[in-house]
Amino acid sequence: MKKSAWLPAAIAPVVVAGAIAAPVIANAAAEPVAGSDPTAADVLASIAASRTAQYSGTLAQTSDLGLPELPSGSGGSSLEGDASDVLGLLTASHTARLYVGGEDEQRFQLTQQLAEQDVVRNGSDVWTWDSKARKAVHLTLPADSDAPTAGATTPAQAAERAVAAITPSTRVSAPTTVRVAGHEAWQVTLTPRSDDTLVGTVRLAVDQQTGLPLRVTVTAAGQQDPAFQVGFTSLDYGAPDARLFDFTPPDGAEVTTKDLSDAQQSGQDGRAHGGERGGVEPTVTGSGWDTVVELPAGDSARTTRDTDAAALLDQLTKPVDGGRALQTSLVSVYLTDDGRVLAGAVPVSALVAAAK
Repeated sequence: MKKSAWLPAAIAPVVVAGAIAAPVIANAAAEPVAGSDPTAADVLASIAASRTAQYSGTLAQTSDLGLPELPSGSGGSSLEGDASDVLGLLTASHTARLYVGGEDEQRFQLTQQLAEQDVVRNGSDVWTWDSKARKAVHLTLPADSDAPTAGATTPAQAAERAVAAITPSTRVSAPTTVRVAGHEAWQVTLTPRSDDTLVGTVRLAVDQQTGLPLRVTVTAAGQQDPAFQVGFTSLDYGAPDARLFDFTPPDGAEVTTKDLSDAQQSGQDGRAHGGERGGVEPTVTGSGWDTVVELPAGDSARTTRDTDAAALLDQLTKPVDGGRALQTSLVSVYLTDDGRVLAGAVPVSALVAAAK
């Protein structure tokens, strides 16, 4: 079975159940918990202390969602919008380098065969670079916004989404000790109480010394092996070379400039990377692990003139009432006949019901 790669940013929050306030976390002390016998709330709250950490490391992110292997060359960069989000689930596993000099200095570097994709943030300036397409995008972000990571997710991002999902519908285990990338960590397991979600458990490994999330592992309901995992395979603390956060596009590159400094922060990362929908925010229904996210009608491979993309999408999905759907072991995507896209860590039937 092929293991697929970087979970698209539009889907990853659904996998760890969306953004819901967690009073137990808000009321706990936001500081590392080394050398103590912490509660789960202490460990999860310590994540906030890592936001100013400086480090560099290698990440590995894989998913095994029970999907068939695609023909070589499928899921290419010609796919736009919703189709690229869905087909991003189906690409090969990857490793990436992550450099963090602070909250507004990051470099995410994804290396593929004979190609490289970079996202470089320095203050309000963000550059994205695709060496295969020789295309660069220069974004000017609003103050205090998060930088995108080329459709990927980091352990810190995935952990924060999981923490935000803690509600009375979640069982939280006592911390255990694990070792990740040479660092001692506290591991906490989140288990949904809901019978309607595809998620079985979410395991968070948090550095005992710094509070930095080192690994996030998600299993599907009824399964033991990870359906999704992102974590460090190597990690060194300390300020990376400042030159890593400067980027100049190579000669001959196609450069697009987008000034988002006056845009609302909410949802603007998706719009900056091809998900622009006239400023309309996604609709969220349900709660906790049963959350469903609906994107309004827009371009997709089903309506594009790219017949190869449309054919591939038809191959990966099956017809259901009112559209076509893809259900994996962990997440489902529903493409309606009127152009909407719904996603959630729930069965397809729940998405069809939510679309009505």
